[in-house]
Amino acid sequence: MNEFDLFSTELTTVSSTEVPMGSVNEPCLSQTRKIYEKHPDQSFDTKSINSPFRWPGGKFYARKIIESYFPTHQTYVEPFLGGGSIFFHKNKTKSYLNDFDEELINCYLHIRDNVLDLINILKDEIATKDRHSWYKNEFKPTNDLERAARYYYLNRTSYSGIMVDQNCYFGYGDKYSMRPENWPRQLLKNEAKLRNVEITNLDFEQFIYSLPFDQELFIFLDPPYYNADQDKFYRAAFTREDHHRLALCLKNLPKNVKFLLTYDNSPEVHELYDWADHATPHEWNYVISRTDDQKNKKKLKDGHIGERSKGKEIFFHNFKRQPQNLI
Repeated sequence: MNEFDLFSTELTTVSSTEVPMGSVNEPCLSQTRKIYEKHPDQSFDTKSINSPFRWPGGKFYARKIIESYFPTHQTYVEPFLGGGSIFFHKNKTKSYLNDFDEELINCYLHIRDNVLDLINILKDEIATKDRHSWYKNEFKPTNDLERAARYYYLNRTSYSGIMVDQNCYFGYGDKYSMRPENWPRQLLKNEAKLRNVEITNLDFEQFIYSLPFDQELFIFLDPPYYNADQDKFYRAAFTREDHHRLALCLKNLPKNVKFLLTYDNSPEVHELYDWADHATPHEWNYVISRTDDQKNKKKLKDGHIGERSKGKEIFFHNFKRQPQNLI
């Protein structure tokens, strides 16, 4: 067992008395800080780790395919961070991460800057339908830390991690979901990889034009699908105009900036990017959903297993893929 695992084990055994949601349990927090500080700094800069979030349409199952396209770069950029599966998978370089979802970014910032306080709130949680309903419908955060805790709890216990209110249904299974007692361990890994990373909450165009173009930049872009059901999956809608703004923005990038863009493979997208230097279609299987589907009232115990879906995307990039990376 390595030092990080020892720390995680100690953390989960810290006892505490019950405190109201959002209150700081000072004795518990003090113990947690001592455990955290007595173990050496753990680096995950060159390790592939999971995202802290569940994410609809995330790129977890395409990580190796996407990574095989990556060119050499000094600085990594993501304008549409979402669940961040690619960032947490790749070897870390100087990074600029962004998303337009304010609640998501607030949670990321607390994972990066305030992870022990976030863990202190979440560490005694249980994943139940009643608790999910309380967080969703009754709990009213009074500060940014409580907002982050609410967001994290609902994301980890909602069906497919969907956070749009009208489609945010309980979807947790003990056998297939990350158990609450393991949340601290995962959050600490994510905190380690997020250290010294720039995280912003901007419109993608404002974000891209604020980048230091004098550096060796590589931009990975995974925007909402052109033909996606916006109201079902995304808290911040991405309009047809936004898709056209994105295409124009990338077309006008300085020639020294490299980008890889993943999109749904559709005629509309092909037309938008008919100027791109390279376009390659890809397919991969998404995992079968193994949690209850509360919206449609289907339960695992009754034999419900979600359908396996296939990702069909097109990759656009403005650089030649390295032969040694072909898979």
